Amino acid sequence: MPSAADRRGLFWGAVAVVVLLDLVTKWWAVDALVLYEPIPVLGDLLRWRLIYNPGAAFGLHLGPWSRWIFLIIAVVAFVVLFRMSREAKPGDWLRQLCLGAVAGGALGNLVDRVRGPQGVVDFIDAGIGASRWPTFNVADIGVSCGAVLLAISLWREDHAKAGADAPAA
Repeated sequence: MPSAADRRGLFWGAVAVVVLLDLVTKWWAVDALVLYEPIPVLGDLLRWRLIYNPGAAFGLHLGPWSRWIFLIIAVVAFVVLFRMSREAKPGDWLRQLCLGAVAGGALGNLVDRVRGPQGVVDFIDAGIGASRWPTFNVADIGVSCGAVLLAISLWREDHAKAGADAPAA
């Protein structure tokens, strides 16, 4: 039977992949892009556009303390996600993967908050014409996709429990 640490290999692997991809792409964006100037990738649908977000997702900003508040939230989130990983059932690869993706995204954006007051580096700009999604980064993709996968994982677990608890016909 694998140890608890072995079962969390997928968690740590997902954390590492998301953080590494996030750091490399943010480094590229800061080095290659000009602040606020969009570069079409797939026409108007997908563009690279460098911005710094001092707040959180969807432009949530809490004033001059935003950096520190979101830094603390990211640390607490990582601790909670790690504990969830430790408590996941052995062999629940989906749970480990999604928790690792969310934790990696939280750490990726945490690095930017620690680095300085400018804010988180965002550079992926998607939309059509004036209808744009808020500019985001790889860490945000990890958080969003991981959260959706976590919801699916929890739904599957609840569905399995409901089936096991149902009286036999």
